[in-house]
Amino acid sequence: MIDGRTQLVGLIGWPIEHSLSPAMHNAAFSALGLNWRYVPLPVRSGQLGKAIDGLLGLGFRGANVTIPYKQAVIAFMDHLSHEAEEIGAVNTIVVQSNGSLIGHNTDSSGFIAALRSSKFDPLGKEVIVVGAGGAAHSVVHALLTAGVERLSVLSRTLDRAENLISSFSDARLHSERLSSEAIIKQAQRANLLVNATPVGMWPHVDGSIWPRDVPIPEQLTIFDLVYNPVETLLLKQARTAGARAISGLEMLVLQGAKALELWTGRSAPIQVMRSAMKYPAASGRCIKRLCEK
Repeated sequence: MIDGRTQLVGLIGWPIEHSLSPAMHNAAFSALGLNWRYVPLPVRSGQLGKAIDGLLGLGFRGANVTIPYKQAVIAFMDHLSHEAEEIGAVNTIVVQSNGSLIGHNTDSSGFIAALRSSKFDPLGKEVIVVGAGGAAHSVVHALLTAGVERLSVLSRTLDRAENLISSFSDARLHSERLSSEAIIKQAQRANLLVNATPVGMWPHVDGSIWPRDVPIPEQLTIFDLVYNPVETLLLKQARTAGARAISGLEMLVLQGAKALELWTGRSAPIQVMRSAMKYPAASGRCIKRLCEK
């Protein structure tokens, strides 16, 4: 029940109709007995500043930030956490009692926790990250901190990959323009490939960063940050080739749990959050309630 005392948080992004965060967080608030609600906040291009002002004007306690605003939102923050400053991207905003805004990044810790829960240790490994946006910044930060040996960033826009690398100034980082030839060549020596782009996300479920007519090397672990559909075309390609495939669902839960704790000061009911999304088995289908629109 929503009443005059209900505390609000939400999700800023465009598009956001695919997101499972409202169901996940609202189940968690109910389990904790909190009169809080999480609402979608679709923000069109050019309206981000007004949306941030709206958080304050409407008394929101905070928000998550998703594609395409994780970097642009930094300009509207009063303070950044150490991790968000290092990464150069914000996915969680906390509104302080005095009205100041603190930008946090929970993607980095959520990614590495999800990776390790899938029994992959990044220490000493060679990794390819496809993408150079806010999500990619978080993934690169997590992997460098975890001790990877070599990390290649591939992006269709080479300048973006080079800017990402320059922001970390680490000799283990390398950049290259994304192409079929580049990703196939890099994959022959890599241990992990991370898709940090929206390619393959509903409703464009036929997209994949991997060429369709080339098998994925068996030694490669594929981590797709896209979680709707549960099994993207990229993950299907990995399983068909005998490679390990990891969905972005667990990362969604673990980064969301950290965000909830930042807003409320309470420990997140992680299993409740998992159950709220039904954790569908890998079936090659979209999450039913989102795809049958």
